[in-house]
Amino acid sequence: MKHVYLSWHDTEELVSKLIFKLNTPYDAILVITRGGVIPGGMIAEALKMKEILTAAVLFSESPGKGAQFSWPRFLQFPADPLLTGRKILVVDNLWYRGRTIIAVKGRIETAGGFPELAVLHWKQSSSLFPDQSPDYYVEITEDFIHYPWQRIDDTDYRIPAQPVLPLS
Repeated sequence: MKHVYLSWHDTEELVSKLIFKLNTPYDAILVITRGGVIPGGMIAEALKMKEILTAAVLFSESPGKGAQFSWPRFLQFPADPLLTGRKILVVDNLWYRGRTIIAVKGRIETAGGFPELAVLHWKQSSSLFPDQSPDYYVEITEDFIHYPWQRIDDTDYRIPAQPVLPLS
């Protein structure tokens, strides 16, 4: 597995390719925090969509055999009336194990909505859901992808992020 550092230009190209695959129009876009916020915003801008919803989902990080199948905790999620009977584009940057996006899909379906799943990268061989896949993706990869918006937190990136404190 290699590390791939995407530039903003690379990201724009990936999002453009994804947009041309989508089955538009949508009633709303639901972005998964944090990775889906920027690609989802770019898609919303390109499609001139104003209704952007967010989902924040946590899973247990405790080690153990059952941890990968733990129940999700929804920190933030749209109310059912915003989803019922509506075609929702769910956007994330990456489908790694698939837990988060599948949990979001299930919650939308339970509310009576119709989700379509879109990601920039799909790590197909690491997915915990071999019988499911994103509806739209740009690349299948097993590489470790570094998106440009993550750089401030990447300790191995070329530019160390250190805050500049004002002099007192």
